[in-house]
Amino acid sequence: MVFAAPGEALARAEGVLNGHPPPLHASVAHQVIGIWQRDFGDLRLALRHLRRARDCAARADSAEREADVLATLGVALVHAGRTRQGLEAFERGVARGTGHTRARVLFRRAYAWWVLGHHKESLEDVRRAIPVLRQADDVIWTARALTLRATVHLALGAVERADADFTAAEALWDTTGQEHDKADAVESRGLAAFRSGDVPAALRLLDEAEERYAKLGTPTFMLNIRRCEVLMAAGLAAEALAEADAAIKALDGIGGQSTRKAELLLAAARAARLADDPQTAIARAALAVRLFAGQRRIWWETHARLVLIEARHAAGRRSGRLVADAAAVAGKLASLGAPAAPEASLLAGRMALRLGWTADAERHLAVAARSRRSGPPLARMTGWAAQALRAEAAGSARGVLEACRRGLDVLDDHRMTLGASELRARATAQGAELAALAQKASLVSGGPRRLLVWSERWRATVLTAPPTRPPADPALLSGMTAYREIAARAEEARMEGRPVPALEREQRRLEREIRSRTLHMRGGAPGDGHRFDVGRLLRRLGDSDDGQLVELAVLDGRVQVLLCGQGRVRRFEAGALATAETEAEHVQAGLRRLAHPGAEARLPVVEAAGRRLEELLLGPAVAHLGTGPVVVVPPGRLHRVPWALLPSLRERVLSVSPSASSWLRARETQPPPGGRRVLVRGPGLATGGAEVPELADQYDGATVLGNGDATVPRVLEELDGAALAHIAAHGEFRADGPLFSSLRMADGPLIVHDFERLGRSPYRILLSCCDTARFATVGADELLGLVTALLPLGTAGVVACSAPVNDEAVVPLMLALHKGLAAGLSLAEALRDARAALPGDTVHQATGWAFSAFGAA
Repeated sequence: MVFAAPGEALARAEGVLNGHPPPLHASVAHQVIGIWQRDFGDLRLALRHLRRARDCAARADSAEREADVLATLGVALVHAGRTRQGLEAFERGVARGTGHTRARVLFRRAYAWWVLGHHKESLEDVRRAIPVLRQADDVIWTARALTLRATVHLALGAVERADADFTAAEALWDTTGQEHDKADAVESRGLAAFRSGDVPAALRLLDEAEERYAKLGTPTFMLNIRRCEVLMAAGLAAEALAEADAAIKALDGIGGQSTRKAELLLAAARAARLADDPQTAIARAALAVRLFAGQRRIWWETHARLVLIEARHAAGRRSGRLVADAAAVAGKLASLGAPAAPEASLLAGRMALRLGWTADAERHLAVAARSRRSGPPLARMTGWAAQALRAEAAGSARGVLEACRRGLDVLDDHRMTLGASELRARATAQGAELAALAQKASLVSGGPRRLLVWSERWRATVLTAPPTRPPADPALLSGMTAYREIAARAEEARMEGRPVPALEREQRRLEREIRSRTLHMRGGAPGDGHRFDVGRLLRRLGDSDDGQLVELAVLDGRVQVLLCGQGRVRRFEAGALATAETEAEHVQAGLRRLAHPGAEARLPVVEAAGRRLEELLLGPAVAHLGTGPVVVVPPGRLHRVPWALLPSLRERVLSVSPSASSWLRARETQPPPGGRRVLVRGPGLATGGAEVPELADQYDGATVLGNGDATVPRVLEELDGAALAHIAAHGEFRADGPLFSSLRMADGPLIVHDFERLGRSPYRILLSCCDTARFATVGADELLGLVTALLPLGTAGVVACSAPVNDEAVVPLMLALHKGLAAGLSLAEALRDARAALPGDTVHQATGWAFSAFGAA
């Protein structure tokens, strides 16, 4: 009962002891309490009860009972870090038990071997136990043994063997009432899904297991460790670190297992390293190494040493000693049969290259490169990264490009199995090194045109295919409705000055639930194999009034301007990216001040910053822009630049695109038939959305939503497939959760997740509100936000704002913009003319600069 109904089992065991039972019964009761405390409570109490259970079994003169208790005590001692005492208890248990009992002892010793990282010994013990357990028709223990064997196979990278054992175990669990073990089986299937490369399925199964454990009221420390691993693979390292640290605190609070604490510390160290926090990674990994060493867990200690070396390298340490340490770890991992061995060899090779030790580097990288042919996607990525570094060291640009292409193809296939746009975006971080290597090699071997191809290869890839539509999941839909209602109530309470902590807590809980369900979505299919075609881009630019596309690439921290147009691609070197980022933040701060009357004195300062920004971002390319339209394709880190403020771009037709590929797709997107127009006016605007009534008069037959009609369901219904949409509503950008960035409607926020449910987003959409063109930069060079959610869904052009603006000044800008659209102009042309038509005061100028046209409609 202790796993099927742990609370009830504990109560019954305590009741038995209160009745002054004979030694045999007392032994069972103490053992049950010991198991409960070992797995769900205080390990010190567990050891006290298990020793009493052993002593009672000896007084009862029951060798079988004593053997069973010794096995349970052995597991507890191992978890307490007393490895030698634990293994001695197992030896006595195996000697005392016979037949069926001995098989159970062997299973539990196999479990302890797995905890210790002795996989060969674990497989041997479980091999001896399973036939006896089956012969005794012991369904529960047979299922446990099969689950353990599958888990060991997974640790060694034998995914197919693990799947077979998990499937057999699950069939047995279905015939029992062991709810805890059933939850453990679901958790194990989640681990198997992850090992096979199916991140959405892994997240879904781990969440299901957590729900099952919650019903039993049992802690989930092993689940926390496994979910951290999956979160890291999904690019959610900061979340993994937070989960691991919270679990460590909870474990310390109950005096829990020392072995689990060490594993959680290792998970936290890995997460901190991936989250670019090397000092935290060093601290967590060093403590994990000490704990594992004290517990005699060589497998785990070696993995922790690998993370410690990686973190020290990331912190800037360079030495031959560190290379030797990495090589030693790689050798030890290989001898243990650990799938992480190539990762250690890659690290040793990379560090040797930094020191100029080419022969040593070649030796280590050659070993790592063997993993490129087989295994899960991220392991093959490691191999291709090693191969690319080998080619770079050998001076073979062609070899670098081939390895990078093959590695990024692997990651492409993996990325497209992910349904959620957030996971797709974050997954690209795994390819950042390959993309950077390819860009450098392409400049050496192929000039500007090839550099453009490789800049596009890994830029804004999340926009290359529409995200998977959220499923018609009743729980997800009801959660989004509840979220909207709670958010609306919280906003109303804030405006009335009432406290909102309880509402905010519920809003955060609903956000976590919605996000969790969307992360479970699988991608529909692999990519279509489309590759960016420079010739096609140049032909299309030739059709657009002698226009030019300016793509900004970054090599070794400096901006490279790729000027595309007039049938060729030219390269110019501009300034340092870090300096440009700082200057862009100064410009944004200046625009915020200019949005308010009385800040006229700041205008020369902002204009001077715009001139400096132009020099940093465009450099000598400015002299070659010509007079036609310009499309700017900036890297993700420059998404907040107000491009219309740059002197050379201020008076021209200007649009912005996350990538040249997405601009081409937008350019070739056809508007929907019917020309339906939708005008939306949200609540609480300072101007009341004053432009909407005038636009309604201009557009005969347009659908107008406002005055309580602008609810999220109604707005989405009307937006779907519209030719033109104008939304006047308060916008909120959420840096902590970009897919919860929103527009305020009558019944609450319209979030990015809502837009992803559209069959086709409007062909053109104008967002006359603050912060709608702000994005979160994630992955290699990806942007998450409102505009980037619309572009893959059928929207060819967006006008949005990257800064707070003056509401009154927005109205004439929008009216002038629509006047241009009615005359047949594109969004970029109409926005250029609208800026020119504004009054000449500072507030109106700043408002015009803050808006950008995205796409090509």
